[in-house]
Amino acid sequence: MTSHRKLRGKDMSDFDELDVDDLLTQLSAEELEILSKEVDPDDRFMPPDQRTNYHCDRDATGPLNRKQLIEHINKIAIETPDKQDPVPFVAGVVRGKKWIAPEEPVLSTREDEGVSFNLDAEYEQALGTATEEELVDLAAILGFHSMMNQDQYHASLLNKEKVGGLGWDGVTKASKPKPLPFEAPNSTDPEQSILKVFDDDLKTVELCLNNITLTDDQFNRLFKALEINTRLEVLLLSNTGLTDRTAEVLAEALEKNSTLRVLNIETNQVSSNCIVRLIKSMLVQKTVEEFRASNQLTAHVLGNKAEMDITQYIEQNPTLMRVGLFFEFNDARSRVATQLQKNIDRNRLRRIGRAPRNLTAGYILKKDIPKRERDDERESVEKEDAA
Repeated sequence: MTSHRKLRGKDMSDFDELDVDDLLTQLSAEELEILSKEVDPDDRFMPPDQRTNYHCDRDATGPLNRKQLIEHINKIAIETPDKQDPVPFVAGVVRGKKWIAPEEPVLSTREDEGVSFNLDAEYEQALGTATEEELVDLAAILGFHSMMNQDQYHASLLNKEKVGGLGWDGVTKASKPKPLPFEAPNSTDPEQSILKVFDDDLKTVELCLNNITLTDDQFNRLFKALEINTRLEVLLLSNTGLTDRTAEVLAEALEKNSTLRVLNIETNQVSSNCIVRLIKSMLVQKTVEEFRASNQLTAHVLGNKAEMDITQYIEQNPTLMRVGLFFEFNDARSRVATQLQKNIDRNRLRRIGRAPRNLTAGYILKKDIPKRERDDERESVEKEDAA
């Protein structure tokens, strides 16, 4: 392949066979010095003293004396005369182009501001006669956050009375947070609660063990008792130290328990794979209606595979209506929301007696009748206690 590059009218291919060393031996000392000055100042492979065209030919005068050097530089600066100005300075005479400040834009008054648009006569009359509070409410409904301060916006949404002194010219200020009332620690006794669950106590319908650190042995005994329990409907285990070892026992209990409706295991140490296992175990009995498992120490982000598995199992569950989990991907979030809405609509139709036969078949025999029996037994126990 022929080359089309040329140097001073000659083809570059003519120089391929030339030897650079032979060319250098033909140059004189002056020519070699001129050639050495033609260097690249950015070539990092060369020493810094060889990257500049200036080379001092004087002999070294000795070691560096910094004080003497500074005195010599100051002496040269004093002896060097100043350059004369092309135009001499004369007081009151402008040399060169005079700087003129640009004109400041004239700010329009508040009466001239606004966007002009045409409205129907009735709308124009309604807005013209509206009070400032009504305009604030309208701006809050339309979402015009920048047209009002925070107190006006929240007061409009909550239908509260307006705070005095706030108008369109009001300044947004931070509101002092209201102190929360003191919350007493959870006084539930775990050992007695486990015994009540194991004995299938009629009054133990809801069990709250939130913020109580349980041991693995207590978790195992509680979940083993849950397998044979027919009364417990709500189990709250938030911030109790639940891990994957004991959560696996909980999954086995969910496959056998047919009465639990609400399960909360938020703020624990359950991994994403174990959360998938729990949701899968709910497909056996299909009685859990609410499941919350967010804010896990070891599963802040579930991951794509876990989210897809959870979505698949939720789409197969017709009774789950509330799920407390954070989904990172929009596909999983949208599919889960759609399925939960379907379950809520199905439950509403079943409750008002307008569901198709295929939705009500087996539901009354499996769920409603045991619930009625439990209610009757609970009423009889309450009457005995009252007597």
